[in-house]
Amino acid sequence: MFPGQGAQNVGMGKELAKNDPEIAAIYSNASDILGYDIATLCFEGPEEKLNNTEISQPAIFVTSVACLKALQEGKLAPGLADVTADAFAGLSLGEYTALHAAGTLDFKSTLKLVQIRGQSMQQAAELSQGTMVSILGIDESQAKELAEAVLAENIDEGNGRSPVLAPVNFNCPGQIVFSGSIKACKRAEERAEEFGSSRAIPLKVAGAFHTEMMVPAAEKLGHALKNITYLPFERPVVANVDANWYSGTEEIPDKLLRQLVQPVRWQQSIEFFLEQGAERFIEIGPGRVLTGLAKKIFRPRKVKKTIETVSA
Repeated sequence: MFPGQGAQNVGMGKELAKNDPEIAAIYSNASDILGYDIATLCFEGPEEKLNNTEISQPAIFVTSVACLKALQEGKLAPGLADVTADAFAGLSLGEYTALHAAGTLDFKSTLKLVQIRGQSMQQAAELSQGTMVSILGIDESQAKELAEAVLAENIDEGNGRSPVLAPVNFNCPGQIVFSGSIKACKRAEERAEEFGSSRAIPLKVAGAFHTEMMVPAAEKLGHALKNITYLPFERPVVANVDANWYSGTEEIPDKLLRQLVQPVRWQQSIEFFLEQGAERFIEIGPGRVLTGLAKKIFRPRKVKKTIETVSA
């Protein structure tokens, strides 16, 4: 499992690169491809710049690849060095890392796609002025009711803009993230308790990701996805948009574009793996977000699975 945006932290990968020339070479190669020093941003910051969507997405991808390399070499979690993954998945941005790990996208192609994705999402966010809010303690039907109730208020977002609001990140039981225009998200935060929520938490994000407000980003990314050579899958990957396997490389452009403007079904993706008989889940990359989500997904199902984290 590979993490998405928000997993970044200043210092990620620093010790790995310091002690392993091959890992350092991954960051150096990435800097050459990107046209700026991604290594220094990961290792030293500043935090404000690293948290920028345009920077954080390539940074997380490169660090996740570095962690995967270190794992395979036995430099991180030596006990897992001989483990071969049966399948891959990634949360939002992490789906690109999963496709790379599965062999269908080479490092340079994936990094260029991630760079374009981050840039276009940042640009779309600046144009549309959206945000996100995490609503705790409700299920999908309650989330849909809340969104419909807020949109029925016909909120004036200003400058002739219509309100946008949708549940877009189904992370784990009781944690659904809403995305949309600023006033609509604020109203959802205010009304969340009416629909059974225990708490609403505004998120510090650049824009309304995974909604129609990202259509301009999808248009730019679409051009790049058409010019990529996709290799056959070495291992299967589960897609965010439908919590199901990619049936072939021809599905990659469509599913990655839909992911920008449609909900990310992470909880359903992990539940799909459980239905397939998965016993061991390993998070690879900065942070431990997916490890925590997996535990919350397993708990109500009363299943005991092995969850491990390989981070740096």
